[in-house]
Amino acid sequence: MTTLSAAHRFRDPRSTKYDFIGSILVRCPNCAKVAHVVPSPVGAGDARATLFAPRRLVCRNCGLSRVSTAGRVSFSRGTAQPATDPYFGTPLWLQRETRHGWLWAYNLDHLDLLQRFVQAPLRERAPWYDTRQKMTLVARLPLWIKRARNRDEILRAISRISTSHAQC
Repeated sequence: MTTLSAAHRFRDPRSTKYDFIGSILVRCPNCAKVAHVVPSPVGAGDARATLFAPRRLVCRNCGLSRVSTAGRVSFSRGTAQPATDPYFGTPLWLQRETRHGWLWAYNLDHLDLLQRFVQAPLRERAPWYDTRQKMTLVARLPLWIKRARNRDEILRAISRISTSHAQC
């Protein structure tokens, strides 16, 4: 009997989209270079309002700095169009169009999770009965990302996203 190594097996870490919004890489609306959306130091003390806490968009290239205090969050739905960050509506930096739809990630950790999931031939789901959380980020991925026949195309897109980020 053959056993699969850790590189060939993916176990769902039970991550959600909320685990990746601490630092979001976006396209700067001023200079089109990479910028960061991070929690504003003003709202850092309130632990209960982490999702709705004020955020700051900061670009190290042109010096742009904006603060979002609206307390409103709007997540991108679907993959039919380019994704935006939930606080400013600015296009995400880590995204690429494929023939099936847009592949995107909030940050490099999110992109790494997607890559590990896609490249693994054996994908183990988290047992639904262990926690109250039934729909993880991996469970909510579009079917075209989950299909093995699209694996090579998606891994090429992830590689292109990584390469374009490394060149910045």
